[in-house]
Amino acid sequence: QVQLVESGGGLVQAGGSLGLSCAASGSIFRVGSMAWYRQAPGKQRELVAQGTSSGSTNYADSVKGRFTISVDNVQKIVYLQMNGLRPEDTAVYYCHAVLTPLDSEIPNVYWGQGTQVTVSS
Repeated sequence: QVQLVESGGGLVQAGGSLGLSCAASGSIFRVGSMAWYRQAPGKQRELVAQGTSSGSTNYADSVKGRFTISVDNVQKIVYLQMNGLRPEDTAVYYCHAVLTPLDSEIPNVYWGQGTQVTVSS
């Protein structure tokens, strides 16, 4: 059974940095993409950053130049380095992955359990 396990997050002052990581475990044949989403109270979940197995990346405009995503296709881990954090970055951050299990040729979407990031002003 494929699972995404997140680590990192916590409380930081505005202007500070935090790192998140998410490891995919289980019988995985192929990584399609891995990404981070976030959801603030009262708001919809939104894409923060995405990295594909081919090496391309995509960022929300609000985090460009401050956040960096990297995907390790071999270890099946995605990292998110967050610098210059702002109070508006406060949210629950969710790991998202499109992975093809070993027993299937069909990619599936997986979500992590979420990790809280709080930025104080």
